[in-house]
Amino acid sequence: MARVFLFILLLNINSVFAVEHLKLSTTTSTENSGLLAVLNLAFEEKYKVKVDVIAVGTGKALKIGSNGDVDVVFVHAPAAELKYIASGDFIDRKAVMHNDFVIIGPDNDTANIAQAETVTQALQLISQEKTDFISRGDDSGTHKKEKSLWKNAEINPVGTWYIQAGQGMGAVLKMADEKQAYTLTDRGTQIAFADKTSLKVLFEGDDALFNPYHVMAVNPKKHGHVKYELAKKYIDFVTSEQGQAIIADFKKSGQQLFYPDAME
Repeated sequence: MARVFLFILLLNINSVFAVEHLKLSTTTSTENSGLLAVLNLAFEEKYKVKVDVIAVGTGKALKIGSNGDVDVVFVHAPAAELKYIASGDFIDRKAVMHNDFVIIGPDNDTANIAQAETVTQALQLISQEKTDFISRGDDSGTHKKEKSLWKNAEINPVGTWYIQAGQGMGAVLKMADEKQAYTLTDRGTQIAFADKTSLKVLFEGDDALFNPYHVMAVNPKKHGHVKYELAKKYIDFVTSEQGQAIIADFKKSGQQLFYPDAME
């Protein structure tokens, strides 16, 4: 009898001190940059919860969310996001932050893209020279952006020079460094990995390289088990004055990786 009482008592104690978990699917760039480790820690401390992060390409992050396997989604592929919003998979979409994409490559810049005036010209030079280009090839937000840039340039990138890695941004940067190849990356990850590779930013500044991030809750009307109220708290936090200040203050080697978009 005493053992049964003790067992029940322990169950009650565990239930009192059990930590609630929020499941988040997100792009590898927010994880690789180190931002999420700082941002999520502040959220966890404020609400006494734990954020479980699934960092994959944006396409996979959106799919995971639409299946109801997470509570909230934090990604950077606006066109794809809006399709899921239209189908009712996500609600409460809010702008959080932005940075931009850049093309990096070897210091000798064999395709001479540093002299290009537009990203279209830069891609044309790479294609003409058939210099190695590493593509994410994983349906991530970066991959979606890259494909749209090739399409706008009216180039079908095929051949041994165009290598689809099927990997996250960090792995692609390492591969590009090993091959001394070109690749497209978000600036946040580029800055975070700058001391780990010899690659340089060779093209930047085109308006077409703008890279916005949004956060969305999984629709509880489609998936009744999701923690919508906790997801809403997360959305409110990352777009709050505190969350936006964390994003604005997050730097590597003195460089700002992301710029807040929800500040009043």
